[in-house]
Amino acid sequence: MKTRPRFEDPPLAKLVFGSAMFAWVWLPMRLFLGWEWLSHGLEKLSNPKWTATGEALKGFWENAVKVPPPPARPPIAYEWYRDFLNAMLNGGHYTWFARLVVYAELLIGVALILGAFTGIAAFCGGFMNWNFVMAGTASANGLMFAIATWLVLAWKNAGWIGLDRWLLPWLGTPWKPGLVFGARESNVTVRASRAGD
Repeated sequence: MKTRPRFEDPPLAKLVFGSAMFAWVWLPMRLFLGWEWLSHGLEKLSNPKWTATGEALKGFWENAVKVPPPPARPPIAYEWYRDFLNAMLNGGHYTWFARLVVYAELLIGVALILGAFTGIAAFCGGFMNWNFVMAGTASANGLMFAIATWLVLAWKNAGWIGLDRWLLPWLGTPWKPGLVFGARESNVTVRASRAGD
């Protein structure tokens, strides 16, 4: 059987993205990003235009899909994204989607501050930043997206000074079971081997 080539990470990448020593580098970035998400979510949580009617998100989408007269450039650069937002507007999806935005911002913020599932939280935050940018809002989204990207790359050690230090070994990853899922898998293997005897 022919073996496939394996590409190893360079030593510097292993150190920066995999060593617990670099957790201190990621901590301020993680806390900054977490606070940004949490504070934005808390602001929206007390606003019924976000949590009850969705009018705030409706207004944001309506401004984004407007096409100004030339020579001004529209806020949305890609027509398919404008079509997507128009479909969401026409379907009245802003009513439930606004609440989803609020609770996602809160959850992402809490997870990043606690260092729990840091890579997943950073990915979800980056995806939200990408959507805001696609809708024509620069603001702080570019910086937040850049930090989120780095935290996704550093998922193994960015939450080491946090709950990931215990969560990742306990739960494991899809390619390496942890204590919880590894124990279940080994029990199934033991039972299957006993059944075969």
